[in-house]
Amino acid sequence: MADQTHVLFVEDDDVIREATQLALERDGFAVTAMPDGLSGLESFRTDRPDIALLDVMVPGLDGVSLCRRIRDESTVPVIMLSARADSIDVVLGLEAGADDYVTKPFDGAVLVARIRAVLRRFGHAGGGERAETAGHADTGGVLTFGELEVDTDGMEVRRAGRPVALTPTEMRLLLEFSSAPGTVLSRDKLLERVWDYGWGGDTRVVDVHVQRLRTKIGQDRIETVRGFGYKLKA
Repeated sequence: MADQTHVLFVEDDDVIREATQLALERDGFAVTAMPDGLSGLESFRTDRPDIALLDVMVPGLDGVSLCRRIRDESTVPVIMLSARADSIDVVLGLEAGADDYVTKPFDGAVLVARIRAVLRRFGHAGGGERAETAGHADTGGVLTFGELEVDTDGMEVRRAGRPVALTPTEMRLLLEFSSAPGTVLSRDKLLERVWDYGWGGDTRVVDVHVQRLRTKIGQDRIETVRGFGYKLKA
């Protein structure tokens, strides 16, 4: 049990909650399933899971608000579940600090793959897989971009000498940009490198995280190259 990855799963639909819990447990995860946001928050604070899987539309405290509460207290990875791919809830969840989202109805194997992809980025194994090293391969020293300092050894960021708190996903995104300053990185390339998508994904995930990163390191530090992607100003 100690070696199992602990998933907090918040879902109000009894059938979906029970079926998904069983599917995740068959893949080697330890699952705590809760029917509403308030009980989910209490469980998070008590059990400190390795990852949180939150449905957007749950009673008591909706998934987006629950994600904000979790993000205020922890950098634990969060995946949102949304019934509609084009829903504003997807963007709201990402803006609240979620690392990824999955559209309902979902295939159990796809959900497990997405959970494991997020866990790899955070250095967790997930369901019996061995964890890969989090972070970018090109480490060594402190990179400076104006008032921004990126310590790739200590995995720390400072802006004008002050520490900047980044989630692991935001840190990996910044490491990709800082490894090639001035080089335009497409959204698809960032999805592949940061979100571990070997296939096409929703580029809104990239756009929202870039905007979140901008608010922390400076709005002008990452430039949008219309029609191509983003680049870090050297």
